[in-house]
Amino acid sequence: MTSHPLRARLRPVLTALALTLTLAAATGCGTEVAPDAEAARSGSADPAPDRAELEARALAVHTVTEHVWVTDVPGYALAAQSVGVVGDDGFGSVYTTPDGGQLHLRVERRAHAGADCTKDPAPTGGQEPLLTCERDGEQWYRAAESDHAYAWEQGGLVVTVSGAPEEVDRATLRSAARAAHRADDHELDQVLPPVGDAPGQPPVERGDLPPVGDGAPDNDVGASG
Repeated sequence: MTSHPLRARLRPVLTALALTLTLAAATGCGTEVAPDAEAARSGSADPAPDRAELEARALAVHTVTEHVWVTDVPGYALAAQSVGVVGDDGFGSVYTTPDGGQLHLRVERRAHAGADCTKDPAPTGGQEPLLTCERDGEQWYRAAESDHAYAWEQGGLVVTVSGAPEEVDRATLRSAARAAHRADDHELDQVLPPVGDAPGQPPVERGDLPPVGDGAPDNDVGASG
């Protein structure tokens, strides 16, 4: 059989082209990014909350966004109804467990005392004498019979994480204190109640109160009876 010179010359070229296409396909499959991975690289898809709205929501609970702190403790969840002001413009919240355990987070200004329990011997919110007062890293640990707490100073504020000894042990309390931090915008959006739901809002104006007198409801029957 007579060979075809043109076909013989094209055979190496076609073989090289096929190999190139095969490598290109394999490379393309290797660099394709899964949708989840691409989303992780680009960050959260949630839009950033409106800063002015967050500040208004903080003001509605009589605090400021800079005083709102959060923590993260396995087994504990924020009790939304507990969020509120401490002192003039501080912040307080309670984290709870399904079986009723409570952990309190407080952020407040203190004019005459800091976090050092040797200078402020009374435990948070109580009158019991302290059984323990000691430095633990950057924080102070203090304990009384019915309460123990970690406290530290941060930018003119005193941050305290506390609980009853029978509900939260020292290791959990320490973990909560170490994890506590100033809330970012997304955390503020989760923690602060909407303006209309914030505690301490003025009462709804009633239409049946007379403009003068002692404010007793106006229960007069109309002409139609």
